[in-house]
Amino acid sequence: MQEEGPELPLVLPKRKRPIWRAFFVVLGALLFGLLFFQFVEPLLRFLNSFINKDRDTPVFGVAVAQVAGAVAGFVAGAGLGNLFHRSITRFVQRWDNMPPGGKVTVFIGVFVGLIASVPFMFVLLTFMSGQYAALVVATLLLIAGFSTLAIAVLQSIEDILPWTRGQVKARRRGIKLLDTNVIIDGRIVDLGRTGFLEGPLYIPGFVLDELQYIADSPDAMRRQRGRRGLDVLQLMKNDHQVEVRVHDHLAPDIGDEVDARLVRLARAMGADIVTNDVNLNRVATLQEVKVLNINDLALALRPNVLPSETMELAVIREGNQPGQGVGYLDDGTMVVVENGRSHLGETIQVVVTQVIQTERGKMIFAHPDGDNDAFIRRRPTTPRRP
Repeated sequence: MQEEGPELPLVLPKRKRPIWRAFFVVLGALLFGLLFFQFVEPLLRFLNSFINKDRDTPVFGVAVAQVAGAVAGFVAGAGLGNLFHRSITRFVQRWDNMPPGGKVTVFIGVFVGLIASVPFMFVLLTFMSGQYAALVVATLLLIAGFSTLAIAVLQSIEDILPWTRGQVKARRRGIKLLDTNVIIDGRIVDLGRTGFLEGPLYIPGFVLDELQYIADSPDAMRRQRGRRGLDVLQLMKNDHQVEVRVHDHLAPDIGDEVDARLVRLARAMGADIVTNDVNLNRVATLQEVKVLNINDLALALRPNVLPSETMELAVIREGNQPGQGVGYLDDGTMVVVENGRSHLGETIQVVVTQVIQTERGKMIFAHPDGDNDAFIRRRPTTPRRP
C-alpha cells in the first residue's frame, strides 16, 4: 500500500527566503512597537483631559499602558512585516514571469501616472500648505491611482500596442494546464513519468476548488471521483514540477464557467491545455489554444490491425447477433468474432475480416481461424438481375 505524502498546499512557492522574511518581521515589529509606545502617553493625556480635568494622569498607569501598547505594536508590526514580505515576493514572481512587453507597459503606465498627477499636486500645495505629512501621503496616493489607471488602460489595448502585439504565441514556455477531467482520469501521472510531458504542469486554483467541491459532494460516486483527483494531484506533486494558483491573476474570475476561464488563462499564459474533454477540446481549438488530448494519444498508440491478419484472442462473452462472441485486445479494443459463441471461455486464433474506425476508437470483426463460412456470410452479395 502506497504511503500517503503530505497534504497538497494551495500554493507551491518556488523560492524560500527565510532570512528576508525574518528581517521584515523584526523590522515591522520594532517600528510599530516604538510607534505604539510613543503614541500611548499623549493619547492617555488627551483622554484624561476630558474625563478627569483636575487630575494628572497617574505615572504608573501611563507606564503600564505604554508597555501594553508596545507589545500590541510589536505583534501588529510582525504581522504587517510578514504581509509586506509576502506582497514583495509575489510581486517579484509576477515580474519575473512577465514578458518584456508587459514590463514596458508598467514603466509607461507609471510615467503617465506621474505626468497626470502633476496638476493636482499644485492644487494640493495651495490648499495644504505647511501640512507636509498629509501632503506627502496625498501625493503618493495620487501617483499610485493615476499609474494604476494608466496601466489598466494600456493592458486593455495590449493587442494593438507595438511592444506587445503578436507576443501571445511568443510567451509559450511549455507550461501544461490540467483540467478537472484529466486529473480525475489519473492517466496523466503515468504519462508524466514517461517524460513525454515537457515543461512544468500548472493547476489553476479554480480547478483545485472544483475538485474539492466534488470531493465534498453528497453523492458517493462524485465524492469518490473527487477524492481520486486529489490523490492524483498528490502523486503529481511528488513526481513532477507542479505550480498551483500562481498565475490565476492572468484570468480573473468574471463569473464564467471553469472551461471558459481555463481557455482564457491558457491564452494569457501562452500555455497548452491537457484534457480528455471533447467539448473543451473543440472550444479551445476554436480560440487557437493548443490542446493535448490524452484520448487521442491513446488512440494513436493502439497497434494497427489489418484484414487477413491472425491474432490470439480470448472469447469472454456473447455478441449481440446470434452465434457471435466478443473479446478484447490488451488496449481495450473490442473484437467481434463470428461463430465465436461456441468458443466462450477459450483462447483461439482468429482472422481479422474488417476494421471499423469510430469516434471512440476501433471496432474489429474476425472469425475463428479455419472457419471460412463466417467470412463468406459477411461478404456483401450483389443481387441478381431478372
